[in-house]
Amino acid sequence: MQNVIIAQSGGPTAVINASLLGVVEGCRSYPGRFGRIYAAHHGVEGILREELIDLTSQDQREMQYLRTTPAAGAIGTCRYKIKGQQTEDFERIVDVFRTHSVGAFFYIGGNDSMDTAHRISGLARDRGLDVVCVGVPKTIDNDLGDPERILIDHTPGYGSVARYWANMILGLNEENRGSCPADPVMVVQAMGRRIGFIPAAARLADPLREMPLLIVLPESRITLSELTRAVRQQVKSSGRAMVIVSEGFDVGNESQSADSFGHTQFGSVKISVMQTLINHLNACGLPARGAARGQIPGTHQRHSIVNASAVDLSEAYEVGRHAASIAQSNGTGYMATIVREPGAEYSVRYDKAPLMAMANSERTFPAEWIADSGTDVSDEFVAYATPLLGTDSPSIPMEKGLPRFARLSLKFVEKRCVAYVPEAHRERTSL
Repeated sequence: MQNVIIAQSGGPTAVINASLLGVVEGCRSYPGRFGRIYAAHHGVEGILREELIDLTSQDQREMQYLRTTPAAGAIGTCRYKIKGQQTEDFERIVDVFRTHSVGAFFYIGGNDSMDTAHRISGLARDRGLDVVCVGVPKTIDNDLGDPERILIDHTPGYGSVARYWANMILGLNEENRGSCPADPVMVVQAMGRRIGFIPAAARLADPLREMPLLIVLPESRITLSELTRAVRQQVKSSGRAMVIVSEGFDVGNESQSADSFGHTQFGSVKISVMQTLINHLNACGLPARGAARGQIPGTHQRHSIVNASAVDLSEAYEVGRHAASIAQSNGTGYMATIVREPGAEYSVRYDKAPLMAMANSERTFPAEWIADSGTDVSDEFVAYATPLLGTDSPSIPMEKGLPRFARLSLKFVEKRCVAYVPEAHRERTSL
Protein backbone atom coordinates (compact mmCIF):
# COMPACT_ATOMS: atom_id res chain seq x y z
CA MET A 1 0.00 0.00 0.00
CA GLN A 2 1.11 3.54 -0.74
CA ASN A 3 0.37 6.61 1.32
CA VAL A 4 -1.68 9.62 0.23
CA ILE A 5 -1.17 13.39 0.42
CA ILE A 6 -4.10 15.77 -0.07
CA ALA A 7 -3.58 19.52 -0.40
CA GLN A 8 -5.71 22.60 -1.02
CA SER A 9 -4.75 25.72 -2.92
CA GLY A 10 -6.11 29.17 -3.72
CA GLY A 11 -9.18 30.89 -2.35
CA PRO A 12 -11.50 28.78 -0.20
CA THR A 13 -15.14 27.94 -0.85
CA ALA A 14 -18.10 26.91 1.27
CA VAL A 15 -17.76 23.31 0.07
CA ILE A 16 -14.01 22.75 -0.21
CA ASN A 17 -13.89 20.43 2.82
CA ALA A 18 -16.68 18.30 1.41
CA SER A 19 -14.25 17.47 -1.40
CA LEU A 20 -11.51 16.81 1.15
CA LEU A 21 -13.76 14.36 2.98
CA GLY A 22 -14.77 12.81 -0.33
CA VAL A 23 -11.15 12.10 -1.24
CA VAL A 24 -10.44 10.65 2.21
CA GLU A 25 -13.45 8.34 2.20
CA GLY A 26 -12.87 7.47 -1.44
CA CYS A 27 -9.33 6.34 -0.62
CA ARG A 28 -10.59 4.36 2.35
CA SER A 29 -12.89 2.43 0.04
CA TYR A 30 -9.72 0.90 -1.49
CA PRO A 31 -8.01 -0.46 1.65
CA GLY A 32 -5.63 -2.65 -0.34
CA ARG A 33 -4.48 0.25 -2.50
CA PHE A 34 -4.01 3.25 -0.22
CA GLY A 35 -2.27 3.40 3.14
CA ARG A 36 -2.11 6.34 5.50
CA ILE A 37 -3.69 9.62 4.45
CA TYR A 38 -1.92 12.90 5.06
CA ALA A 39 -2.98 16.50 4.52
CA ALA A 40 -0.38 19.06 3.54
CA HIS A 41 -0.62 21.97 5.98
CA HIS A 42 -1.30 25.08 3.88
CA GLY A 43 -1.19 23.45 0.48
CA VAL A 44 1.95 22.76 -1.46
CA GLU A 45 3.90 24.86 1.05
CA GLY A 46 3.17 22.15 3.60
CA ILE A 47 4.76 19.58 1.31
CA LEU A 48 7.84 21.76 0.80
CA ARG A 49 8.19 22.25 4.56
CA GLU A 50 7.32 18.59 5.25
CA GLU A 51 4.39 19.64 7.40
CA LEU A 52 2.00 16.74 6.94
CA ILE A 53 -1.12 16.31 9.08
CA ASP A 54 -2.02 12.70 9.78
CA LEU A 55 -5.70 12.35 8.85
CA THR A 56 -5.75 8.60 9.45
CA SER A 57 -5.40 9.05 13.22
CA GLN A 58 -8.03 11.82 13.54
CA ASP A 59 -11.21 11.39 15.54
CA GLN A 60 -13.52 10.10 12.82
CA ARG A 61 -16.54 11.86 14.30
CA GLU A 62 -14.61 15.10 13.93
CA MET A 63 -13.77 14.22 10.34
CA GLN A 64 -17.48 13.99 9.51
CA TYR A 65 -17.90 17.66 10.40
CA LEU A 66 -15.73 18.45 7.38
CA ARG A 67 -18.74 17.87 5.14
CA THR A 68 -20.31 21.17 6.26
CA THR A 69 -17.21 23.08 7.42
CA PRO A 70 -16.52 26.00 5.07
CA ALA A 71 -13.28 27.68 4.01
CA ALA A 72 -9.82 26.21 4.55
CA GLY A 73 -9.22 26.44 8.27
CA ALA A 74 -9.18 22.68 8.75
CA ILE A 75 -5.94 21.94 6.84
CA GLY A 76 -5.07 25.33 5.35
CA THR A 77 -4.60 26.59 1.82
CA CYS A 78 -1.96 28.70 0.08
CA ARG A 79 -1.31 30.93 -2.92
CA TYR A 80 2.11 29.55 -3.65
CA LYS A 81 2.67 28.84 -7.32
CA ILE A 82 5.68 26.76 -8.31
CA LYS A 83 6.91 28.20 -11.58
CA GLY A 84 8.84 26.23 -14.15
CA GLN A 85 12.22 27.62 -13.13
CA GLN A 86 11.75 26.63 -9.47
CA THR A 87 13.38 23.25 -10.02
CA GLU A 88 14.52 22.93 -6.40
CA ASP A 89 10.91 23.12 -5.20
CA PHE A 90 9.83 20.37 -7.57
CA GLU A 91 12.76 18.18 -6.57
CA ARG A 92 11.91 18.78 -2.90
CA ILE A 93 8.35 17.55 -3.48
CA VAL A 94 9.63 14.37 -5.08
CA ASP A 95 12.01 13.89 -2.13
CA VAL A 96 9.18 14.28 0.40
CA PHE A 97 6.97 11.89 -1.58
CA ARG A 98 9.71 9.29 -1.72
CA THR A 99 10.62 9.66 1.95
CA HIS A 100 7.03 9.21 3.13
CA SER A 101 6.14 6.42 0.64
CA VAL A 102 3.54 8.59 -1.07
CA GLY A 103 1.86 6.92 -4.02
CA ALA A 104 -1.04 9.30 -4.58
CA PHE A 105 -1.30 13.10 -4.55
CA PHE A 106 -4.65 14.91 -4.71
CA TYR A 107 -4.63 18.67 -5.28
CA ILE A 108 -7.90 20.52 -4.61
CA GLY A 109 -7.83 23.83 -6.45
CA GLY A 110 -8.29 25.87 -9.60
CA ASN A 111 -6.44 26.24 -12.86
CA ASP A 112 -3.06 27.18 -11.32
CA SER A 113 -3.30 24.21 -8.96
CA MET A 114 -3.97 21.91 -11.88
CA ASP A 115 -0.82 23.26 -13.53
CA THR A 116 1.20 22.41 -10.41
CA ALA A 117 -0.33 18.93 -10.22
CA HIS A 118 0.44 18.39 -13.91
CA ARG A 119 4.08 19.43 -13.43
CA ILE A 120 4.49 17.22 -10.36
CA SER A 121 2.97 14.28 -12.23
CA GLY A 122 5.48 14.67 -15.06
CA LEU A 123 8.47 15.13 -12.77
CA ALA A 124 7.58 12.12 -10.64
CA ARG A 125 7.35 10.02 -13.79
CA ASP A 126 10.71 11.33 -15.00
CA ARG A 127 12.30 10.47 -11.65
CA GLY A 128 10.91 6.96 -11.72
CA LEU A 129 8.61 7.60 -8.77
CA ASP A 130 5.29 5.75 -8.86
CA VAL A 131 2.98 8.59 -7.79
CA VAL A 132 -0.54 9.12 -9.13
CA CYS A 133 -1.44 12.83 -9.30
CA VAL A 134 -5.13 13.69 -9.54
CA GLY A 135 -6.75 17.12 -9.47
CA VAL A 136 -9.99 17.96 -7.67
CA PRO A 137 -11.74 21.08 -9.04
CA LYS A 138 -12.55 24.03 -6.78
CA THR A 139 -13.30 27.67 -7.54
CA ILE A 140 -16.12 30.10 -6.84
CA ASP A 141 -15.36 31.87 -10.13
CA ASN A 142 -16.46 28.90 -12.28
CA ASP A 143 -13.59 29.76 -14.63
CA LEU A 144 -11.85 26.38 -14.59
CA GLY A 145 -12.26 24.32 -17.74
CA ASP A 146 -13.24 24.51 -21.36
CA PRO A 147 -15.45 27.32 -22.73
CA GLU A 148 -17.86 24.80 -24.25
CA ARG A 149 -18.45 23.18 -20.81
CA ILE A 150 -17.97 19.73 -22.33
CA LEU A 151 -15.08 18.52 -20.18
CA ILE A 152 -16.46 20.14 -17.02
CA ASP A 153 -19.83 21.83 -16.66
CA HIS A 154 -19.16 23.78 -13.46
CA THR A 155 -16.88 23.74 -10.45
CA PRO A 156 -17.69 23.02 -6.80
CA GLY A 157 -17.97 26.29 -4.96
CA TYR A 158 -19.82 28.19 -7.65
CA GLY A 159 -23.30 26.89 -6.80
CA SER A 160 -22.94 28.09 -3.22
CA VAL A 161 -21.65 31.57 -4.06
CA ALA A 162 -24.45 31.85 -6.62
CA ARG A 163 -27.00 30.96 -3.94
CA TYR A 164 -25.41 33.51 -1.62
CA TRP A 165 -25.90 36.24 -4.22
CA ALA A 166 -29.46 35.20 -5.06
CA ASN A 167 -30.37 35.32 -1.37
CA MET A 168 -28.63 38.65 -0.88
CA ILE A 169 -30.39 40.26 -3.85
CA LEU A 170 -33.79 39.29 -2.43
CA GLY A 171 -32.94 41.11 0.80
CA LEU A 172 -31.27 43.98 -1.02
CA ASN A 173 -34.41 44.55 -3.04
CA GLU A 174 -36.44 44.96 0.13
CA GLU A 175 -33.82 47.36 1.50
CA ASN A 176 -33.77 49.43 -1.68
CA ARG A 177 -37.56 49.50 -1.96
CA GLY A 178 -37.84 50.89 1.52
CA SER A 179 -35.00 53.41 1.44
CA CYS A 180 -35.16 54.63 -2.16
CA PRO A 181 -36.39 58.14 -1.29
CA ALA A 182 -33.02 58.77 0.36
CA ASP A 183 -30.89 56.17 -1.44
CA PRO A 184 -32.39 55.54 -4.89
CA VAL A 185 -29.32 53.71 -6.22
CA MET A 186 -27.59 50.82 -4.51
CA VAL A 187 -24.28 49.65 -6.00
CA VAL A 188 -22.91 46.28 -4.88
CA GLN A 189 -19.53 44.92 -5.95
CA ALA A 190 -19.11 41.19 -6.58
CA MET A 191 -16.03 38.96 -6.52
CA GLY A 192 -14.83 37.20 -9.62
CA ARG A 193 -11.70 39.00 -10.81
CA ARG A 194 -12.24 39.36 -14.55
CA ILE A 195 -14.81 36.56 -14.90
CA GLY A 196 -18.52 37.35 -14.69
CA PHE A 197 -20.18 34.20 -13.36
CA ILE A 198 -20.56 35.54 -9.80
CA PRO A 199 -22.27 38.89 -10.54
CA ALA A 200 -24.41 37.09 -13.14
CA ALA A 201 -25.87 34.99 -10.31
CA ALA A 202 -27.77 38.06 -9.10
CA ARG A 203 -30.27 37.42 -11.89
CA LEU A 204 -31.24 34.10 -10.26
CA ALA A 205 -33.11 36.08 -7.59
CA ASP A 206 -35.26 37.72 -10.26
CA PRO A 207 -35.60 35.49 -13.33
CA LEU A 208 -38.80 37.29 -14.42
CA ARG A 209 -37.02 40.65 -14.33
CA GLU A 210 -39.41 42.40 -11.98
CA MET A 211 -36.70 44.23 -10.04
CA PRO A 212 -34.88 47.39 -11.22
CA LEU A 213 -31.72 45.31 -11.44
CA LEU A 214 -28.68 46.08 -13.59
CA ILE A 215 -25.90 43.49 -13.82
CA VAL A 216 -22.51 44.46 -15.20
CA LEU A 217 -19.86 41.84 -15.93
CA PRO A 218 -16.21 42.38 -16.89
CA GLU A 219 -17.17 40.88 -20.26
CA SER A 220 -20.13 43.26 -20.72
CA ARG A 221 -18.21 45.50 -23.14
CA ILE A 222 -19.83 48.74 -21.96
CA THR A 223 -18.14 51.89 -20.75
CA LEU A 224 -18.56 53.82 -17.53
CA SER A 225 -20.48 56.49 -19.42
CA GLU A 226 -22.82 53.93 -20.96
CA LEU A 227 -23.45 52.37 -17.57
CA THR A 228 -24.18 55.78 -16.09
CA ARG A 229 -26.83 56.41 -18.75
CA ALA A 230 -28.37 52.99 -18.08
CA VAL A 231 -28.55 53.70 -14.34
CA ARG A 232 -30.12 57.12 -14.88
CA GLN A 233 -32.69 55.62 -17.25
CA GLN A 234 -33.56 52.90 -14.73
CA VAL A 235 -34.05 55.50 -12.00
CA LYS A 236 -36.27 57.57 -14.31
CA SER A 237 -38.49 54.59 -15.08
CA SER A 238 -38.51 52.84 -11.68
CA GLY A 239 -37.56 55.51 -9.18
CA ARG A 240 -34.64 53.39 -8.04
CA ALA A 241 -31.94 51.01 -9.28
CA MET A 242 -29.78 48.19 -7.96
CA VAL A 243 -26.45 47.84 -9.75
CA ILE A 244 -24.40 44.67 -9.37
CA VAL A 245 -20.93 45.36 -10.72
CA SER A 246 -17.99 43.00 -10.96
CA GLU A 247 -14.78 43.90 -9.19
CA GLY A 248 -13.11 43.47 -12.58
CA PHE A 249 -15.28 45.99 -14.43
CA ASP A 250 -13.07 48.60 -16.08
CA VAL A 251 -13.65 52.00 -14.50
CA GLY A 252 -10.14 53.22 -15.23
CA ASN A 253 -8.89 52.30 -11.77
CA GLU A 254 -5.30 51.14 -12.15
CA SER A 255 -4.38 50.92 -8.46
CA GLN A 256 -4.28 47.13 -8.34
CA SER A 257 -1.85 44.52 -7.03
CA ALA A 258 -1.35 40.86 -7.87
CA ASP A 259 -1.03 37.72 -5.78
CA SER A 260 1.67 35.10 -6.25
CA PHE A 261 -0.40 33.45 -8.97
CA GLY A 262 -0.32 36.69 -10.95
CA HIS A 263 -4.04 37.27 -10.37
CA THR A 264 -5.25 40.79 -9.65
CA GLN A 265 -6.21 41.36 -6.02
CA PHE A 266 -9.12 43.76 -6.21
CA GLY A 267 -9.57 43.74 -2.45
CA SER A 268 -6.35 45.71 -2.11
CA VAL A 269 -7.16 48.60 -4.48
CA LYS A 270 -7.06 52.10 -3.08
CA ILE A 271 -10.45 53.01 -4.54
CA SER A 272 -12.81 50.15 -5.37
CA VAL A 273 -14.89 49.78 -8.51
CA MET A 274 -17.99 50.29 -6.36
CA GLN A 275 -16.73 53.55 -4.87
CA THR A 276 -15.52 54.81 -8.22
CA LEU A 277 -18.93 54.17 -9.73
CA ILE A 278 -20.76 55.77 -6.79
CA ASN A 279 -18.57 58.86 -6.98
CA HIS A 280 -19.18 59.12 -10.70
CA LEU A 281 -22.96 58.69 -10.42
CA ASN A 282 -23.25 61.26 -7.66
CA ALA A 283 -21.02 63.69 -9.51
CA CYS A 284 -23.13 63.36 -12.65
CA GLY A 285 -26.35 63.61 -10.65
CA LEU A 286 -29.33 61.29 -10.43
CA PRO A 287 -32.82 62.01 -11.77
CA ALA A 288 -34.20 61.61 -8.25
CA ARG A 289 -33.71 62.95 -4.75
CA GLY A 290 -31.01 61.29 -2.71
CA ALA A 291 -27.71 59.75 -3.70
CA ALA A 292 -26.11 56.48 -4.73
CA ARG A 293 -24.62 54.35 -1.98
CA GLY A 294 -23.05 50.92 -1.97
CA GLN A 295 -21.49 47.96 -0.25
CA ILE A 296 -18.89 45.30 -0.91
CA PRO A 297 -19.58 41.85 0.51
CA GLY A 298 -16.23 40.46 1.60
CA THR A 299 -14.89 36.93 1.84
CA HIS A 300 -18.18 35.98 3.49
CA GLN A 301 -19.62 35.39 0.02
CA ARG A 302 -17.21 32.51 -0.58
CA HIS A 303 -17.47 30.79 2.81
CA SER A 304 -21.03 31.31 4.01
CA ILE A 305 -22.15 27.80 4.89
CA VAL A 306 -25.67 28.92 5.84
CA ASN A 307 -26.12 30.09 2.25
CA ALA A 308 -24.44 27.04 0.74
CA SER A 309 -26.18 24.97 -1.91
CA ALA A 310 -27.08 21.41 -0.90
CA VAL A 311 -26.45 20.41 -4.52
CA ASP A 312 -23.00 22.01 -4.37
CA LEU A 313 -22.13 20.22 -1.12
CA SER A 314 -23.19 16.86 -2.53
CA GLU A 315 -21.33 17.32 -5.81
CA ALA A 316 -18.18 18.57 -4.05
CA TYR A 317 -18.13 15.40 -1.95
CA GLU A 318 -18.83 13.09 -4.88
CA VAL A 319 -16.20 14.64 -7.15
CA GLY A 320 -13.69 14.08 -4.33
CA ARG A 321 -14.68 10.42 -4.06
CA HIS A 322 -14.44 10.13 -7.83
CA ALA A 323 -10.90 11.49 -7.75
CA ALA A 324 -9.94 8.54 -5.56
CA SER A 325 -11.57 6.23 -8.07
CA ILE A 326 -9.55 7.81 -10.88
CA ALA A 327 -6.35 7.27 -8.91
CA GLN A 328 -7.29 3.64 -8.38
CA SER A 329 -8.38 2.85 -11.94
CA ASN A 330 -6.96 5.35 -14.42
CA GLY A 331 -3.59 6.44 -13.12
CA THR A 332 -1.91 9.81 -13.08
CA GLY A 333 -2.48 13.05 -14.96
CA TYR A 334 -6.23 13.61 -14.64
CA MET A 335 -8.67 15.95 -12.92
CA ALA A 336 -12.04 14.72 -11.71
CA THR A 337 -14.90 16.53 -13.45
CA ILE A 338 -18.65 17.14 -13.25
CA VAL A 339 -20.47 16.68 -16.54
CA ARG A 340 -24.11 17.66 -17.01
CA GLU A 341 -26.32 15.02 -18.59
CA PRO A 342 -28.68 16.07 -21.40
CA GLY A 343 -32.37 16.35 -20.69
CA ALA A 344 -34.91 18.54 -18.96
CA GLU A 345 -34.18 17.14 -15.50
CA TYR A 346 -30.89 18.20 -13.94
CA SER A 347 -28.44 15.37 -13.42
CA VAL A 348 -24.69 14.95 -13.62
CA ARG A 349 -22.09 12.25 -13.97
CA TYR A 350 -18.51 12.30 -12.73
CA ASP A 351 -15.76 11.94 -15.30
CA LYS A 352 -12.16 12.99 -15.84
CA ALA A 353 -10.15 15.38 -18.01
CA PRO A 354 -6.40 15.57 -18.62
CA LEU A 355 -4.58 17.82 -16.19
CA MET A 356 -2.79 19.30 -19.19
CA ALA A 357 -6.12 20.57 -20.56
CA MET A 358 -7.12 22.06 -17.21
CA ALA A 359 -3.76 23.60 -16.29
CA ASN A 360 -3.98 27.42 -16.47
CA SER A 361 -7.31 27.20 -18.31
CA GLU A 362 -9.57 30.21 -17.93
CA ARG A 363 -13.02 30.29 -19.40
CA THR A 364 -14.88 33.56 -19.45
CA PHE A 365 -18.60 34.18 -19.23
CA PRO A 366 -20.10 33.23 -22.63
CA ALA A 367 -20.73 36.27 -24.83
CA GLU A 368 -24.05 34.79 -25.99
CA TRP A 369 -25.29 34.88 -22.37
CA ILE A 370 -24.80 38.66 -22.10
CA ALA A 371 -27.75 40.88 -23.02
CA ASP A 372 -27.27 43.35 -25.86
CA SER A 373 -27.72 46.17 -23.35
CA GLY A 374 -24.62 45.02 -21.47
CA THR A 375 -26.51 45.30 -18.17
CA ASP A 376 -28.18 41.90 -17.94
CA VAL A 377 -27.72 38.20 -18.64
CA SER A 378 -29.84 35.86 -20.72
CA ASP A 379 -32.48 33.29 -19.91
CA GLU A 380 -30.01 30.65 -21.10
CA PHE A 381 -27.73 31.53 -18.21
CA VAL A 382 -30.66 31.37 -15.78
CA ALA A 383 -31.51 27.88 -17.07
CA TYR A 384 -27.87 26.81 -16.68
CA ALA A 385 -27.33 28.15 -13.18
CA THR A 386 -30.68 27.68 -11.42
CA PRO A 387 -30.26 23.91 -10.79
CA LEU A 388 -26.96 24.59 -9.03
CA LEU A 389 -28.80 26.42 -6.25
CA GLY A 390 -30.70 23.32 -5.17
CA THR A 391 -34.22 23.40 -3.74
CA ASP A 392 -33.51 23.50 0.00
CA SER A 393 -30.92 24.53 2.55
CA PRO A 394 -28.21 22.12 3.70
CA SER A 395 -28.45 20.43 7.08
CA ILE A 396 -25.72 21.95 9.23
CA PRO A 397 -24.77 20.48 12.64
CA MET A 398 -25.42 23.02 15.38
CA GLU A 399 -24.00 23.48 18.86
CA LYS A 400 -25.37 26.08 21.28
CA GLY A 401 -27.25 27.74 18.47
CA LEU A 402 -24.21 28.07 16.21
CA PRO A 403 -22.78 25.96 13.36
CA ARG A 404 -20.39 23.25 14.56
CA PHE A 405 -17.25 23.12 12.41
CA ALA A 406 -14.52 20.49 12.27
CA ARG A 407 -11.59 20.94 14.61
CA LEU A 408 -8.88 18.58 13.45
CA SER A 409 -5.87 17.85 15.59
CA LEU A 410 -2.64 19.12 14.04
CA LYS A 411 -0.89 15.79 14.42
CA PHE A 412 2.13 16.23 12.18
CA VAL A 413 4.03 13.29 10.81
CA GLU A 414 7.62 13.09 12.03
CA LYS A 415 9.94 15.00 9.71
CA ARG A 416 12.63 12.90 8.04
CA CYS A 417 13.95 15.26 5.37
CA VAL A 418 16.42 18.11 5.85
CA ALA A 419 14.93 21.52 6.67
CA TYR A 420 13.88 23.44 3.58
CA VAL A 421 12.80 26.98 2.72
CA PRO A 422 10.57 27.26 -0.37
CA GLU A 423 12.38 29.04 -3.20
CA ALA A 424 9.93 31.93 -3.46
CA HIS A 425 10.33 32.67 0.26
CA ARG A 426 14.11 32.82 0.43
CA GLU A 427 14.54 36.46 -0.53
CA ARG A 428 11.86 37.48 1.98
CA THR A 429 13.46 35.35 4.70
CA SER A 430 16.86 36.94 4.13
CA LEU A 431 15.59 40.49 4.62
